[in-house]
Amino acid sequence: MTVLMGQDLPLERPDATGRAALFVPTAAIKGDVLDAVRMGAAIVGYGNHDRTLTIYYESNRFNEPNLVKWEQKARKAFERLAENLPTVSKMISKPDNFEQVGYISNKGILIRRMEKLRNWLEKSDALDSAPASEQIDFAPPPPPKKIVAE
Repeated sequence: MTVLMGQDLPLERPDATGRAALFVPTAAIKGDVLDAVRMGAAIVGYGNHDRTLTIYYESNRFNEPNLVKWEQKARKAFERLAENLPTVSKMISKPDNFEQVGYISNKGILIRRMEKLRNWLEKSDALDSAPASEQIDFAPPPPPKKIVAE
């Protein structure tokens, strides 16, 4: 089976201004890997030089209200990845388990293969969390508050 990866698959951990790849599981994903990732998860990551993938995922296991939509989950997973935060929601995987569907950065999401993402979310019974368009722009963070000494 041939797994489609972008020719410009990011090959190192992005910093806060970099970008990572968005993935969905393939039909050939191993059962234990799928059990760890969980159905409906947003999966972000990058390629390693040994031809494996480092992925971070968010499935909203604890039903947080701010992680209902797929793009919210993707942003949370990307923030963990970019800031190298400690988490159990990461793994190194063979590329046969995942295929690339787009990109994510701190500015937004670009989905190149929407049909694959929609298939993953439909199979996960989470199609209602799917993004409405192929491009999602993130609002910039608010500026820091000024401290006025009196």
